[in-house]
Amino acid sequence: MSQTAADNAKLPFWKRSHYLDRMTLRELTVAYFQHYTIVAYLAITAVSVGVFAFHPAGLIPTLGSIVVALLVYPLVWHLLHQYVLHSRWMWKWKMLSPTWKRIHYDHHQDPNNLNVLFGALHTTVPTVALATIPVGWLIGGIGGAAAAFATGILTTCYYEFMHCIQHLAFKPRWKWVQFMKQRHNEHHYFDEDGNFGITNYFWDRVLGTFYEKK
Repeated sequence: MSQTAADNAKLPFWKRSHYLDRMTLRELTVAYFQHYTIVAYLAITAVSVGVFAFHPAGLIPTLGSIVVALLVYPLVWHLLHQYVLHSRWMWKWKMLSPTWKRIHYDHHQDPNNLNVLFGALHTTVPTVALATIPVGWLIGGIGGAAAAFATGILTTCYYEFMHCIQHLAFKPRWKWVQFMKQRHNEHHYFDEDGNFGITNYFWDRVLGTFYEKK
């Protein structure tokens, strides 16, 4: 072990450098569940479940809220990725450019750096709330809103983990994960103006931004 690696190992876990191209799936899983954003997401989910327990919605409104949240989330993510993160206006605003740098530029500059892969809580949580709570409320009141929000937060956890896997130095066993990994790597290393979906490319197909490098 080099001196640099030895010094890195002595640091607290999330003050160390973590690079996905040097990690195993097991190491990623351990790191994933220790990251403060994932811990926060799981805590938010638990609070949402508590809110639902005190203000439950009926079975049909609850299921409806969950299904709508699952359908809305990929579209919202696609639009944000294409028209906000890959736009030219955000980094031109002095007040917004640090946020844009943190949640997008740094990852594209160093895609395998796990420290800058996860989204920032101050951007992801309000976005998920705006995308899910209103529709959940309309379908099932407070309980529906809580169910939709929890669904959005857990979907974010899924997106973050699958995003990590797409930069991990291993070939997934499942064909559908291989497909996602290849499309996302094309987004990073071939053409950034397409394949915005991360884990779901349905909206790329609908909106004409899907491609496969031949």
